[in-house]
Amino acid sequence: MSTDKKIDSFTGTETTGHEWDGIEELNTPLPRWWLYIFYATIVISVIYMVLFPALPALPFTNGSSTPGVLGQSDRAAVAADVADLQAFRSDQNARLLTASLDEIERDFSLQQHALAAGESAFGDNCATCHGAGGRGFPGYPRLADDVWIWGGSLETIQHTITYGIRQDHPESHFSLMPAYGRDGLLSDAEIEDVTHYVRSLSGLEVDTEKAARGSATFMNQCATCHGTDAKGDRSQGALNLTDQEWLYGSDYRTVYASIYNARNSKMPGWEDRLDEATIKALAVYVHTLSGGE
Repeated sequence: MSTDKKIDSFTGTETTGHEWDGIEELNTPLPRWWLYIFYATIVISVIYMVLFPALPALPFTNGSSTPGVLGQSDRAAVAADVADLQAFRSDQNARLLTASLDEIERDFSLQQHALAAGESAFGDNCATCHGAGGRGFPGYPRLADDVWIWGGSLETIQHTITYGIRQDHPESHFSLMPAYGRDGLLSDAEIEDVTHYVRSLSGLEVDTEKAARGSATFMNQCATCHGTDAKGDRSQGALNLTDQEWLYGSDYRTVYASIYNARNSKMPGWEDRLDEATIKALAVYVHTLSGGE
């Protein structure tokens, strides 16, 4: 067997003796810097296995990984961090319960805690109906604007979250809109006229003759709650009908259906499901979404 080393004529590098279809493999050594790094990783891995939990369950480790001489445990570290966070939140929650809105706004740490806790609670409990960020859906009020059905002060928002709307609780917001068509209070023609009138209040295209007739019916049947100027009444949860905000929609069929069948949607009260601090944080978060009042 020949021991002569074959040198590639083009590069001057020794070959390995392997050849594929006339292509010879060069025996090019790895760069020294690469080898040094490789050797260093081996040394570091050995040191790591000695210091930290590294090897899986072995016969002499009682079914668990090797503990390492430092006794470090990610599980224990996480548990300690969670305990510290819970202690911090407990302190912040206690402060939140007694703080006024002005105090919360002046205390940056408390404000950030309330917003973070409120955003988390909103995502878990409220976003299903009101949408992420309070953007709302048809039939579910948009909370990221300055339009309020029952009032937008921090206290009112907190009251609404606590006791809900149209619930059995005596503190719940409560009002009922009559179903003018279903209960036979108005004829179909009268409801049609009122529909045109209500849509005209927002500048929508309507039949002016029907809207004129509907105005008189509105004053007799609807102004008690919505006001003679149709700007609504928060104490009754009566909507402002003169703006461009429509809870269920502004098209003719939707407005007609609202008058014919009434819209008396409900919102649950959260006092039995959320603690007082979480409700307060929710109120602060919702209040901040729109700038509040």
